[in-house]
Amino acid sequence: MPPPRRSDATRAAILTAARERFAADGYERATIRAIARDARIDPSMVMRYFGSKEGLFAAAVALDLRLPDLTRIPRDEVGRTLVGHFLDLWEENEELTAVLRVGATNQAGAERMHGVFREQLLPVARQVCPDPEQVPARAALCAAQLLGLALTRYVLRLPPARELARGELLAWLGPTVQRYLTAPNP
Repeated sequence: MPPPRRSDATRAAILTAARERFAADGYERATIRAIARDARIDPSMVMRYFGSKEGLFAAAVALDLRLPDLTRIPRDEVGRTLVGHFLDLWEENEELTAVLRVGATNQAGAERMHGVFREQLLPVARQVCPDPEQVPARAALCAAQLLGLALTRYVLRLPPARELARGELLAWLGPTVQRYLTAPNP
């Protein structure tokens, strides 16, 4: 096995420093200069490898949605369970809000979101969807619903979306996500 290339070591050092800095300072306060200083490299190298702070963040942040095993949930509760799970995630993890912002404005961030969809949401949708051929479309509808809520409630902070209580969100969105996942094809 050939020794690792110097560029691989530099990239790894940048990602390690970025993860630590984003965790300590949050997305807004973390700077390219501070990350470069932590990695003991010139800030221009961070830009060379990742293009922007958004690109670096998308590459550095690991997103494990810790999605529940829907086979253990009563079938008529899967929509409500997923909505509740996502509300818990968004409420406790400001990194998700930052990743959504980055994913909407940066190609590397969008690719990161695609990976999360493919590797985490699709397998969960497969657990309950009645038609295997419809899994990608149904999972995409769920993602649209949940990311739309996240955008309006946590990124744009629209007052009506912020003012909805958890119980109201579960009552409104649970049946919609349930239908996307388990209803017969229209």
